[in-house]
Amino acid sequence: MKLSYEGLKDRAGWDAAGVALPDYDPAKLAEDTKKDPRWVHFGIGNIFRIFLGGAADALIRSGDLDRGITCAEAFDFEVADKIYAPHDNLTLAVTLHADGNRDLRVLGSLSEAVKADGPAGMARLREIFASPGLQMVSFTITEKGYALRDAAGRYFPHVLEDMRHGPDAVHGVIGILTALLLHRYEAGQLPLALVSMDNVSQNGEKLRQAVLETANNWVDNENAPCSFLRYLTDPEKITFPWTMIDKITPRPSPAVAESLAEAGIEDMDIVVTDRHTYIAPFVNAEGPQYLVVEDSFPNGRPPLEKAGIYMTDRETVNKSERMKVTVCLNPIHTALCTYGILLGYELFADAVRDPELDRLARLLGYGEGLPVVEDPGILSPRAFLDELMAERFPNPWLGDTCQRIAVDISQMTAIRFGENIRAYAEREGTAEGLVAVPLAIAGWLRYLLAADDQGRPYELSPDPMLPRLREQLAGVVPGDPDSLKGQLRPILSNTTLFGSDLYRAGLGEKIEGMVREQLAGPGAVRETLRRWLAGTDRSA
Repeated sequence: MKLSYEGLKDRAGWDAAGVALPDYDPAKLAEDTKKDPRWVHFGIGNIFRIFLGGAADALIRSGDLDRGITCAEAFDFEVADKIYAPHDNLTLAVTLHADGNRDLRVLGSLSEAVKADGPAGMARLREIFASPGLQMVSFTITEKGYALRDAAGRYFPHVLEDMRHGPDAVHGVIGILTALLLHRYEAGQLPLALVSMDNVSQNGEKLRQAVLETANNWVDNENAPCSFLRYLTDPEKITFPWTMIDKITPRPSPAVAESLAEAGIEDMDIVVTDRHTYIAPFVNAEGPQYLVVEDSFPNGRPPLEKAGIYMTDRETVNKSERMKVTVCLNPIHTALCTYGILLGYELFADAVRDPELDRLARLLGYGEGLPVVEDPGILSPRAFLDELMAERFPNPWLGDTCQRIAVDISQMTAIRFGENIRAYAEREGTAEGLVAVPLAIAGWLRYLLAADDQGRPYELSPDPMLPRLREQLAGVVPGDPDSLKGQLRPILSNTTLFGSDLYRAGLGEKIEGMVREQLAGPGAVRETLRRWLAGTDRSA
C-alpha cells in the first residue's frame, strides 16, 4: 500500500492494517481548495500536519468544512519536495496513547503545498493572497521565525536584504508574508486574520511587530505606500489573534516507521533535510492536545470550536499561554531535558521517572509555579499539570528525546523561567527563596559544558547562542569547582536571556553555588539535586 490518491483505492488493505481513511475525496477537495482557498498555513512540519491538519480533517468529515488547507513553506523546501509531493499531500497520523494503544488515520485535509521560492511559487502565493475568500493565514514557524535581529540588535543578513530590496525580492518568512499582504492590499484592501500558533508568549503581538517593522521600513524606503500601514493596523482589515498551542509532537520514530512497513505500508522512511528537519510521511504524537485562539477574524473563519479548539478572548488566551509556558509544561520540559542528558537518559519519559527529577518537576510545577499563575477559567492549571505528570510526560511510546527538547533553550529561558522569577520578585521583594527555578538554570549551564555526570562527552543540541555561551563558559571544567571564577556573571546578568538581572533578583549567587557543586566530580550533579530537593513533596 502506498500513501497516495491511487494507493487509497486499496481500502481493504488499509483497513486490514488498522488505518482509517478519509470518507471524502481528497483529490476533489484539493481541486476545490485551489480554486477558492480559505486557509493558508506557513511552517508545514509535524505539529501542523497532525494537529491542524487533523482538526481540518475532522471538520471536513463532519461536513462543517468544504475546503482544505493550503500549505506554504518558506524555510525548508525539501519538506515539500520529499514529503508532500510524493504522497499527494496526504499524511498518516499516528496517535500514541500512554497505554500502548495507537490510532492510525490518513489525513486528506492538506490540499496544496506551495514553496515560497522562485517565480512560480511566489506567483501562486500572490494569487492565493488576492482571493477574496481567504480567511486566515496561520503559522508554526518556531520562535526563531519571528526574529528580525540577532542578540546584538543587528538585522539578520536575510532580513537586511529584504529591508533593502523591498517586496519584489524577499527571502525570509516575515518578508515574504509582508510582501503578500502588500499584494492583498493592492487587490482591494481585503480583510484577513494572521494567526501565529507557535509556542511563543503573546505570539500574535510578536508576529504583528515583525510585519509592521518590515512594512515601516518599506514605506520609509518608498517601496510601499503609507496607506499600506493604515491597512495593516486597521482591525477591521487585518488582525493578529493570540493563541496557545499544546501537543507533544516528537520527531518521527524509527520504531513507528518499522511497524508501518511491517503492516505493508510502503515508503515510510524518515527524512533528515539539509536544514536538519526530521520528518516522514507519517507523524507520531500524543493524544492530548489544546489550542486556545483569540476569536478575531475580520473575514470569517472555519468553525474551529467544532474540532475541539477553544475560541475566546485575548485575556483568556494570555492566561492559558502563561499557565502552560511558564508553569505547567515548558519549564519542566526544559529543566528535565538538560538534567536528563547529564544523568544519561535518552528518552524524556525515562528522565521524568528518575526520583530526583520527579521531585524537581513537582517542585517546579506544583510548589513554585501554581502559586503565581492565574487560572484562565477554561482550563484548570492543576488539572492540566496533573495530566502532564500522570499521563503525558511518562508516556514511553512517544519516544521523545531529551536532546530534541534541548534545542534552542537560550531562546526560551526568559519566558519559561523569567516570568516566575519576576512574579516572586514583585510579590516578595526578592526571588531568593526559589529552589527549583535556580536548579533548572544551573542544570542548563552545567549541561552546556558537554560532559555528563560521569564525565562522558555528548553533543549539544542546536542553539543559536551556543558559540557565545560556550565562549563565556571557557575555562569551566567538570571535576574542578575552582575553575569557576566569575564566568557566569555575564550570563546570569543578561536581561535578554532571563528577563531580568538574576543577581538583582536574588538568584545569581545561588545559581553560581549550585553550578559549583555540580562541578565537584562524578556523581556531583545527582548529589546536588538530592541535597537541594531533600524533603520536598513528591505527592503533589
